[in-house]
Amino acid sequence: MSTNVKSPIICLVGPPGVGKTTLAKSIADSLNRCFSKISVAGMNDEAEIRGHRRTYIGAYPGRIINSLKNAKSSNPVILIDEVDKMQQGVHGDPTSALLEVLDKSQNKYFRDNYLDIDYDISDVMFILTANDLDSIPNALIDRLEIIKLSEYTEYEKVDIARNYIIPKLSLEHNLEQIIIDKETLTNIIGNYTKEAGVRELERSLTTIVRKIITEMVLKKRCLNKIRIKTKELDKYLGRSKFKNMVNKYNQIGVVSALSYTPYGGEVMPIEVNYYTGKGNLILTGSLGKIMQESAFIALSYIKSTAEYFNINYNSLIDNDIHIHIPSGAISKDGPSAGVTLATSIISAFKNINFPNDIAMTGEITLRGKVLPVGGIKEKCLGAIKNNITKIFIPMANKDELEDVPKEIKKQLEFIYVDDYKEI
Repeated sequence: MSTNVKSPIICLVGPPGVGKTTLAKSIADSLNRCFSKISVAGMNDEAEIRGHRRTYIGAYPGRIINSLKNAKSSNPVILIDEVDKMQQGVHGDPTSALLEVLDKSQNKYFRDNYLDIDYDISDVMFILTANDLDSIPNALIDRLEIIKLSEYTEYEKVDIARNYIIPKLSLEHNLEQIIIDKETLTNIIGNYTKEAGVRELERSLTTIVRKIITEMVLKKRCLNKIRIKTKELDKYLGRSKFKNMVNKYNQIGVVSALSYTPYGGEVMPIEVNYYTGKGNLILTGSLGKIMQESAFIALSYIKSTAEYFNINYNSLIDNDIHIHIPSGAISKDGPSAGVTLATSIISAFKNINFPNDIAMTGEITLRGKVLPVGGIKEKCLGAIKNNITKIFIPMANKDELEDVPKEIKKQLEFIYVDDYKEI
């Protein structure tokens, strides 16, 4: 077996709290290599990577050489954390400096400005982490082996809590046992922790345990076991922090869209209203440029097919149409709400209630073609969290459902569409 095989440059991409850093540390442990971490979030000086020239006062080597020094090894596993949050500043672009570091054909001759000699870092195993792949330059992505880590399902969070978090809390607080049933864990996950990972879940459980221990100490009771019940959650964690954004009732002109964020899948209600005007389209809710274009495309498509949908064309041009997406403080962008925008406009003008347990995703063209979108797995998880039972998805995304856990697919009815008229 050849000993010259070089490890790929791995980039772990996923929402916060899903275990990217822990996985990188586990890889180092399994390979019996030293481990070092470099956090590059907010870095805007390429000298942090390449080092400072010794002619400058306070010069020091770059992060790469320092990591080798700290690890006391020439072939450690180096984790470059939050690579998508690097910034270009007046002192150069650190992302560009990483191109040389992460290129196996070039990093044999990596030159740190402080050392001013070539240093071979080709034996180092680099692992990168990121929340959002779109924020990484294409030239850098080309050098990476992308591994996507999706958000945990509710079932996975319950298992993680039972098998890892709760035993860890028992050990930390010197308790024999912490007893929490599945119903209580599910309640904590759904009402107090709106996240893709399990960090907030661990914080919530820790808060409960601390408060119970404090109570027991004040009452001078002997404490070996703790049992946490659902009815006590309000007492220890307060009122539920999160409520489903999905409408409780069927409404005219309100349709649920499936969205994908760096923090997991969500359901986003789109509201449409109209009133006498001059045919203007008003968009509110912190919509990005791409989403604004989707709204104009959806309206143009409906105008061109008004007769097919039995909509009075004059009502489309004699009224102002207002499209709003709640949570206006949160920026929203992307083309995947196209079919939902079209449906909400049709619902408003035809005065038809739209079912509140149905959601949809897909980009729409001027001819009504439904194009594929990203984040299908995450959107399915978001649908389940918000009590959606049926979703419309592009036919081109059908194969991606293989990545969706079976227990999630059992709870959803999927309708595949290639043309908007099928909706």
